[in-house]
Amino acid sequence: MTFAQPDTSPWTPTESYDGRRRPRSTKARAAAVAVCVVLGVGLIGGAAAGSWLTGDAGADTSRDTFAVAGQLWHGVPVDELFPPTVRGEGAGPGGTDRTWTRIAVAPDSGCADAFDPLLRKALAPVGCLRLLRATYTDATESNVTTVGLMFTKTDAATMTALRNRFTKDGLDRRTDLMPRPYAAEDTVAAGFGDEQRASWTISVLTDVPVVVYAVSGFADGRTVTEPQSAEDAMKAGATTAPAQSGLGHEAKGLADRIERGLRGTAASATEQPS
Repeated sequence: MTFAQPDTSPWTPTESYDGRRRPRSTKARAAAVAVCVVLGVGLIGGAAAGSWLTGDAGADTSRDTFAVAGQLWHGVPVDELFPPTVRGEGAGPGGTDRTWTRIAVAPDSGCADAFDPLLRKALAPVGCLRLLRATYTDATESNVTTVGLMFTKTDAATMTALRNRFTKDGLDRRTDLMPRPYAAEDTVAAGFGDEQRASWTISVLTDVPVVVYAVSGFADGRTVTEPQSAEDAMKAGATTAPAQSGLGHEAKGLADRIERGLRGTAASATEQPS
């Protein structure tokens, strides 16, 4: 299953050295310059790759890169954005490992029914271009988590402004600003509705025009009366049901790994010829 056909255009080979000889008197100087150039390119390349993986948009993150990343929703196979199996080393409580298995992928859509009303209003400044969602379960099939990628219509400056607002006002921790789950029929997530939401996380990215979120709950369909944000549920000493059951770790761990995969895909896409 794919949202669209992947980009199969060939890679452009790197430019080869022209082979011209330099005067004998300048050979040592030329060698030193070449070494500096190679080291400089390596450092720049490493820094650029690091900015994608860590989320810090460096000076080399261009508007073209941002634009290309915004088109990934219709040019990348679903298995690349939402892998059938996601491994989370150290993602569970106490640094335990986690493995999530995808059980359903929602058709790509708009955002009208994906968020509580106030969250939809909070996200409105960046606009919703397309929403991709998938639901996963843990190895024991006792927990379910929906992860979403909301591709926006805006630029990096507006994404940065929204991220700053979320951070300053704590919008990602308010129970009236929760994303909604994707409940898939004939799966362990069939009863995963609004009343079953236990923990969630929302991340407004600035190097790509995407909002990443995840919301978790119990697979048995039980109602959760005190949902808690992943950030709070993961704190030492937290005693709520989401905290004690590790559902904060489920939401945060899965969202982080889907986000990393998105950045890796975006970085590869921008290296390919248009």
